[in-house]
Amino acid sequence: MKIAGLASNRGRNLLHIDDVAPGGAELAVALTNQEGAPIVESAAERGIPTEVVDRADDESRADHERRVLDRLGNYDVDLVCLDGYMRVLTETFLENAPTTINVHPSLLPAFPGSDAHEQVLEAGVRTTGCTVHVATEDVDAGPILTQEPVPVYEDDDAASLKQRVLYEAEFTAYPRVVRWFAEGRVDVDHEAETVSIEGDTGGDFPTRRLVSEDRGEQLRYGENPHQDAALYVDDACEEASVVGAPQLNEGAKGMGYNNYNDADAALSLVKEFDEPAAAVIKHTNPAGCATSDTLADAYDRALRTDAKSAFGGIVALNRECDAETATAITDSFKEVVVAPGYTDAALDVLRESENLRVLDVGPLGEGEDRFSEPLTEKPLVGGRLVQERDHQSPTADDLEIVTEREPTDAEIETMLFAWRTLKHVKSNGILFATGTETVGVGMGQVSRVDAVTLAAMKAEKDADGKSAEGAVMASDAFFPFPDGIDEAAEAGIEAVIQPGGSVNDEDVIEAANDHGMAMAFTGSRSFRHD
Repeated sequence: MKIAGLASNRGRNLLHIDDVAPGGAELAVALTNQEGAPIVESAAERGIPTEVVDRADDESRADHERRVLDRLGNYDVDLVCLDGYMRVLTETFLENAPTTINVHPSLLPAFPGSDAHEQVLEAGVRTTGCTVHVATEDVDAGPILTQEPVPVYEDDDAASLKQRVLYEAEFTAYPRVVRWFAEGRVDVDHEAETVSIEGDTGGDFPTRRLVSEDRGEQLRYGENPHQDAALYVDDACEEASVVGAPQLNEGAKGMGYNNYNDADAALSLVKEFDEPAAAVIKHTNPAGCATSDTLADAYDRALRTDAKSAFGGIVALNRECDAETATAITDSFKEVVVAPGYTDAALDVLRESENLRVLDVGPLGEGEDRFSEPLTEKPLVGGRLVQERDHQSPTADDLEIVTEREPTDAEIETMLFAWRTLKHVKSNGILFATGTETVGVGMGQVSRVDAVTLAAMKAEKDADGKSAEGAVMASDAFFPFPDGIDEAAEAGIEAVIQPGGSVNDEDVIEAANDHGMAMAFTGSRSFRHD
């Protein structure tokens, strides 16, 4: 798609469109009606053809527009983009040029005209933005193609608002519309003055996302002391969350960036289980996790997986914290404890630890209600990744047994526990478990066999009263070679749960058979990269 850009001054939107080339669109010519307009020099430096078409003092608008059309006729353009073009176009131009679009620095129909920012500030509104619309003879009144909001802050003046609307709204909305045109998705009915955009739909992954969150608090610092940070709150979230959870020991330090990150990871893990569950998290990875008949026993089993790494970690519980569990938690230094409530006796114990933050996230809900937020996202420089949350929770009937030896009922129970826990281990992830408790965890390795080696080492060196001998191994992705199975067998593993799907599955299964292991395939991996 070839674009003709018309500007009377700098044409910064046109230059930005040239930078990003939305949908492969090309700025074929930059035309101005002002001799010496900065757009001419800027476009020429980029190798973009330029045209200057001044309007003579005695020249009618129609005659001037005919000369503009004559100049544009040399470039075979598909779309005309206005950017601060200080002329009201007439039917002479609009009926003979390709579809012409414009951007206005407010959310039309509010605040039309050349002083939109001043109008916004005078009106005292708290949200403004920009509007990209089809140009008509009526000023700032054509059919709207898209809009982009921008907050108005107490300390804004016209200059600061203009700057933010340009860079945060116009630089987003204008290329979006150009891309739609380039992809052939826009249908403009000029006679009816209506537009429709194919595929501009909602759902979990809409074509446009508007995220509005309020700053909950300024944090002491980010991941490291030299980084500033803040917590933003989504008040529409109904799922139990560490964001906004009251801190029940007022004398302790406030939550930091890493505290929130780890506490969120810990809470997400214990939500997986219906039985009383406890998890200890360090740097968003499980140092240990367990379920049991009582919360205190679940915590004890989780802690004994790797009490050394649990020092300074985060504890999450999926039941109201009682005094027995609280006493065990305070036996060693922890940063945060997260639970859906506390008994008075438990609070008495926990409040004796000066630097322990105690968060009450409220009821977790039951079943699928524990996970009411369907998506998770990761900000990137220049955008963000959005995906469905990993809610896979296979049952015994979902497993494909691929070895000569079938797993026992106890091994299957452990497989299912290990798989739910493994989803919360950074990839490449390997987890050893017995019963419904972790034994050793190998996380974040660039080699899967190294993750097995790490899990075996942690089980041997750091697990208290536990052993990899006779344990189950869970792997978050398939084994590309039999070496991971051989390494696990050497550690004492007797059963394996993994996705399967490697070109070398037959060799891996053969290795398991050689070691007398039982192996089950889930058919689905559980990568977690952050």
